[in-house]
Amino acid sequence: MAQDIVPVQLGLTEGDVVTLWAPRWREEGEEWEAFLGHGEHLYVFPGAAELAAFVRTATEHDLVDHPAWRIVPQLGADELVPDDTQRYDLVGVPELAANEPDTWAVGDLADVMVMVRSLAEVCDLDGVRDVLDSADGFALLDQGAMAFIGRDGERMWTDLATVIAKRWDEVLDALDAVVNTPEVDKDALAAARQELANAAAATADTEAQAAVDEGADEEVAADEAEDELGFWGEVGIDPIRIVTTIGEHYTLRCYLDEAPVFLGKDGTIEVFRSPRALAKYVAAGEEGADGHDLAAVSTWEDVVSSATAGELKVEVHPDNSYVLIGLADDLAGGPEAVDPTQLDLAVELITDAAEWAGDDSVTAALAPSESLGWLVSFVLRPDPTRLAPSAPFDAEVGAWKQLVNDFADRLHVN
Repeated sequence: MAQDIVPVQLGLTEGDVVTLWAPRWREEGEEWEAFLGHGEHLYVFPGAAELAAFVRTATEHDLVDHPAWRIVPQLGADELVPDDTQRYDLVGVPELAANEPDTWAVGDLADVMVMVRSLAEVCDLDGVRDVLDSADGFALLDQGAMAFIGRDGERMWTDLATVIAKRWDEVLDALDAVVNTPEVDKDALAAARQELANAAAATADTEAQAAVDEGADEEVAADEAEDELGFWGEVGIDPIRIVTTIGEHYTLRCYLDEAPVFLGKDGTIEVFRSPRALAKYVAAGEEGADGHDLAAVSTWEDVVSSATAGELKVEVHPDNSYVLIGLADDLAGGPEAVDPTQLDLAVELITDAAEWAGDDSVTAALAPSESLGWLVSFVLRPDPTRLAPSAPFDAEVGAWKQLVNDFADRLHVN
């Protein structure tokens, strides 16, 4: 897309429409912002084909003097399809405001309000500005969910939601009054539609080939993994390595109907200081074969037989090595200081153990609406459109340490 001119989708009363937006730019010492339109009209179109046909033939509109405009008529129709990050559902705002002020609801609402404010400024919609200035919460949306925590925060969210429930129709009516869909050249429209059809076909072919390649790669990877894991791949049980402040330990885990099962019972995991110690435990006849949850797995007898014969080799795949030390210090430094792979594995292990033990405290602590969950989700699923968590991270570090301590309490070291 041309620099500083982007296609956007607006969800209005008449449905989803597309237009062009030029965010603020400086020219000759002055700041400007504009949308595709002319005079009192904001030009919108039902799709990218109509938008492409218009920009290739029209010569009279508010963006024609933009420094990057000369590039726009040369773009393919598929390049005028708005990205997912440039889709703004204005009709859905009341539904968003009816949610609890978690990270996602506040973030989505903040994105929409940035667009609404720009529309109000460019189209000179005093009524829309009045709505956006009638509750303090509108100005705090860019601070994220943390701005709406506590008694004062809850009050501001309630006030904001009340204004939206009562007055959002004023915003939609004001925008409906200025939107206009100009006629477009029929030949240009037919050409743009053909371009989109060709692009869709090319994308489908590429995705189909990618799916074939991916399937082949997965089959090869599965074969390689089975060869690499050998015995453990056949029995469907994984040796795992756990590194905590109390040392390095080994145990076993599998998944039954996607539910984790550990070597242990009643929420206590049996761990061992070395692979050899683990193999000896398994080989210890009835003591090793019974009295824990893995004994119910259909292939457990094969593991015991292999251990009894002295053939069991406890080898840990890199994906099953969990290092919990150091993460608290890293989290204290913020998202950029954390290794996402290490954190992802640690969350997997702690969550699996809690699920197996029937403990929902981990799920609650890692919910995106919680400060720790917000920080963890930002590290594992970064999104440049979201407001980054801000320091200090004392509360998040404390909550993480508690999860790790609770997990360590589950370990019975042999």
